[in-house]
Amino acid sequence: MTRDDITRFAPSPTGWLHLGHAYAALFAAERAASGQFIVRLEDIDGTRVRPEYDAAIFEDLTWLGLQWQQPVIRQSEHFQTYREGLAKLEQQGLLYPCFCTRREIQQEIAQAGNAPQGPDGPLYPGNCRSRSADESAERIATGEAYALRLNVEKAIQLIGRDLLWLDRTHGQFQATPAIFGDVVLARKDTPASYHLAVVLDDARQGISLVTRGEDLLPATHLHRLLIELLAMPVPEWQHHRLILDDQGRRLAKRDQARALRSLRDEGWTAEQVKRELGFAD
Repeated sequence: MTRDDITRFAPSPTGWLHLGHAYAALFAAERAASGQFIVRLEDIDGTRVRPEYDAAIFEDLTWLGLQWQQPVIRQSEHFQTYREGLAKLEQQGLLYPCFCTRREIQQEIAQAGNAPQGPDGPLYPGNCRSRSADESAERIATGEAYALRLNVEKAIQLIGRDLLWLDRTHGQFQATPAIFGDVVLARKDTPASYHLAVVLDDARQGISLVTRGEDLLPATHLHRLLIELLAMPVPEWQHHRLILDDQGRRLAKRDQARALRSLRDEGWTAEQVKRELGFAD
């Protein structure tokens, strides 16, 4: 195992940290034993971010005995980075405005019958992909809401070769970003989607090993494409197991019983949490 990696834990201050977050943070920190462990706050979602959740993240991580590099990076402080990333993709002719509402997309998918499926559900049917630049400009000028989508097939053709990426647990993969279809990379009220923000953030911070839950393994196929399009260094990845509840479901922030603050109030110690998660000294 490489011990001088730069890793990160990137929670969103939209709820209390739970055992799943603790596992992810401990997993990342362990793999940067002689390197750097970074905490980054993914706080773009202004409608759900709360100051109390922000403060609690550092309280919980400190309680777990973790130390991280300073200063802490916040996505909300780097909107210009995302705008520059979008501009690079736009210069390559890979973005197009999409004016479809979620309801319109659902109706189109329902009418199509057997719509192609991706990791997140049915793929976007491409209604706006063929709109003319003039028509799109006219609609934008009227103030109509729109999202920016990546023309993934055009992007794949532009690269023109196979893209590989390495997961330290599962081995080498050939990227198949088309499984996501034409994903949204930005909206009017959100300057960057998770997919765009995470690759730009990781590159800016020099992350050499991206650790995260195995539910995000499929997303890495798309991230590998974005990294290539934006000419950024290619990290390695390691996708780890998920912490599940008693019904076998992935823990979520609504699961208050497994929140670290709740366990602490019940008398749990940090060492008990670590033992529960398999990180006992």
